[in-house]
Amino acid sequence: MIGLPANLFYGTGIPACIVVIDKEDAATRDGIFMIDASRGFRKDGAKNRLRERDIHRIVDVFNERRAVPGYARRVPMDEIANEANDYNLNIPRYIDSGEPEDLHDLGAHLHGGIPNRDIDALGRFWKVFPGLRERLFAPGGREGYSRARAPADEVRAVVHGHDEFRAYGDRTRRVFDGWRRAHTSRLLELGHGDSPKTLIRDLSQDLLNRFADLPLLDRYDVYQCLMDYWDEAMQDDAYLVVTEGWTEAARPRVLTGRKGKGVTESPDLTVRRTKYKMDLLPPELVVARYFAGERGEVQRLMAEEEAIGRDVAAFVEENAGEDGPLSGATTATGKVTQAAVKARLRVVGDGPDDREERDALEVCLDLMKAHAKAKRTTKAAQTKLDAKVLARYVPLGAAEVADMVIGDKWMASIEDSILAVVERLTGELVDRVRVLEERYAESLPELAQQAEELEARVRSHLHDMGIAG
Repeated sequence: MIGLPANLFYGTGIPACIVVIDKEDAATRDGIFMIDASRGFRKDGAKNRLRERDIHRIVDVFNERRAVPGYARRVPMDEIANEANDYNLNIPRYIDSGEPEDLHDLGAHLHGGIPNRDIDALGRFWKVFPGLRERLFAPGGREGYSRARAPADEVRAVVHGHDEFRAYGDRTRRVFDGWRRAHTSRLLELGHGDSPKTLIRDLSQDLLNRFADLPLLDRYDVYQCLMDYWDEAMQDDAYLVVTEGWTEAARPRVLTGRKGKGVTESPDLTVRRTKYKMDLLPPELVVARYFAGERGEVQRLMAEEEAIGRDVAAFVEENAGEDGPLSGATTATGKVTQAAVKARLRVVGDGPDDREERDALEVCLDLMKAHAKAKRTTKAAQTKLDAKVLARYVPLGAAEVADMVIGDKWMASIEDSILAVVERLTGELVDRVRVLEERYAESLPELAQQAEELEARVRSHLHDMGIAG
C-alpha cells in the first residue's frame, strides 16, 4: 500500500492511495508492505504534484521492500489484526511520518544550560562532524546539560570555518567531479541519432548511485537537482544538439516579429537594432571565455556611472526641497531635470542674493552632464562588446561549443544546485543550534534578578521626580 499526498488528482482533494495486489502466494504472506509518501510533493497552482525525486524514491523503496523510519515498513498481519487496529489499513496507524514535537525543558529554563537531549537529537550531524559538537558545546556543570561555547550570532561562522565542514564540502565536490568526469566524453559525443531520454536516465541513475554513500545528504535531493535542471534547460539543449548538431544549435537566431506585432521573445543580444536569440550557448558564456577583460571594463564604467548617479540624486534631494536653491528648477511634475536646470539658469540673476541658487544650479548641471557622459561611455563600451561577442560566434567549432555548454553551462548549473542543497542542510544545523542557545540563554533566576534591578531603577527615578510614596 502506497499513500500519496492530498489534492493530487483533479476532482478530489483527499489523499489517494495505491493498492498493489498480488494473489500469488497470498495465503502464505504474513504482512503488508506500506509506504507513506504523503509528505513528498510540491505545490503547482491549486494542485500538488509529485516531484521526480518522490516518484523515484517510491519506486526504489517498493522494489527493494526497504524499511525507512517514518516512511516505509513491512507491517505484520498480527499488528493489523489486533484489537486496536481491527484490520483497519489506514497507513498513519502504522507509520508515523510527522515531525517530532519540539519540547521545552523546564529544568533548563529554571537552572540554565542546554539539554543534552536536544543536542543528541542532532546526532546525524555529529556523526559527520564530531569535532564540531565539541567546538559548539561544552559540559554545563550539571548532568544532562551543556553550555554554548560560541554566541548565537557566531554559530554560522563557526560551522562554516570548521575543518570537518570544509572536508565534507570537498568530499561532496569530489563525488560530483567523479560523476562529471565519467559522463563528459559521452556528452561531448552527443549528436544525431542519440536519445535524450536514454541520456538523462543514465545520468540521473549514476548520480543517484554515487551519492548513495554520502552521509547527511539525501541522494534524492541531489537527483532532483539534476531533474529540475533537465526540465528547465538541459532537455531542450539536448534535443537541439541531437537534431541540429553542436555548431548549428549554437548559431545566433535573428528574432523577427509578425506583421503588426513586435518580437515576443526576449533577445539575448542586440546589435545595430537587430535582436538575436542564443538558444544553446548564452552570450555570457562567450563573454566569460573570450572577453573577460572587456567585460571588466564595462563593469568598471557601469560602477562609475552608478556612483555619479548617486551623487546627482543626493545633491538634488539635499537642495530641491521647499525654498531650496533647486526648487525653481523643476518640471510640472516636480522633477529636477537637466533641461529645467538650464532653463532656470537663463533667468536667474547675477546679484549677491542669487549667488547661492546659481552656484547650486551650476553644480547640479555639471553633475548631470557628467552622468549623461558616463552613460554614453558605458553604452558605447557595451555596444562594442556586444558586436565582438556576436562576431565570435561565427568561427566557433563543435568542440568549443560543446566544451562551453557542458562545462560552463550544464555542469556548473548542476553543481551550484547541489552545493545549495548542502548549504540548506548546514543551515538546518545552524538554525537549530541558534534556537537552542537563544531559548535557554537566560534562566528564570537571572530573569528575576534583572526584573528586580529594573524595578529598583524605576523606583529610584520616581523618587528623584518626587513621585514615589
